[in-house]
Amino acid sequence: QVHLVESGGGSVQAGGSLRLSCAPSGRTFSLNPIGWFRQAPGKERELVATINWNGGTTYYSDSVKGRFIISRHNADDTVYLQMNSLKPEDTAVYFCAADSRTNLGLTYDAPEYNYWGQGTQVTVSS
Repeated sequence: QVHLVESGGGSVQAGGSLRLSCAPSGRTFSLNPIGWFRQAPGKERELVATINWNGGTTYYSDSVKGRFIISRHNADDTVYLQMNSLKPEDTAVYFCAADSRTNLGLTYDAPEYNYWGQGTQVTVSS
């Protein structure tokens, strides 16, 4: 069964940093756009950042721009989300997702992602 596995979540105080990792299980996604989403309790899932297949193009939501960095290391098929200057409002379950189409630019909409991870909790305390 093909899916993605997130790791690196945890609890941190405001102003701190965490780095999330996303690795595939069952196939490679080195040619696919990857996105990081988050969902806080009572809120809809939102796109945080996305990266194209070779890492040359990225997108960030306004809420994380300048604080988060998405990157990928295709040699080990891992995508990272470096989260700096964390705020309590960043508290959420973070998911990575892969678009099954290859050699694309960026994918922005959740329904266009075909493979998802189980999520990792990030909690930021004030």
